[in-house]
Amino acid sequence: MDTIIGTYECKVDAKGRLLLPAPLKKQLAASLQNGFVLKRSVFQPCLELYPMSEWDLMMQKINKLNRFVKKNNDFIRRFTAGVKVVEIDALGRLLVPKDLVMFASITKEVVFSSAVNIVEIWDKDLYEKSINGEDVDFADLAEEVMGNINDDDNGIS
Repeated sequence: MDTIIGTYECKVDAKGRLLLPAPLKKQLAASLQNGFVLKRSVFQPCLELYPMSEWDLMMQKINKLNRFVKKNNDFIRRFTAGVKVVEIDALGRLLVPKDLVMFASITKEVVFSSAVNIVEIWDKDLYEKSINGEDVDFADLAEEVMGNINDDDNGIS
């Protein structure tokens, strides 16, 4: 798994094309040949861009689910709703299909935000609201999620 780093802004054109910022394109260079999967986020009004290798790892996990369990089938259907295989063209542009543009409420300005091994694609205004959200106390969230993890022998996470 490669870690993707950074937050980048760009504009979307009338056809739904996004020009990948050079630093992000450089980080994704190894994945350009194999393509990407673009999908709706499960928890947020944004899109998720998976390098194909990361998508394949996710599908390996999902393929282990028992399809004779209704909840599993419902999950798979919703998780893969609107999934598209996409490529970055020779000019470094990503074409976002109209249904996904509508799902993410993408208008003129977009934020690419790294999320460890994938990239989230947000409408800029929605991204700003999400990270500045007053509904979540980030200090409390960080303590709850990461507070009990001590991977190193010295007790420092």
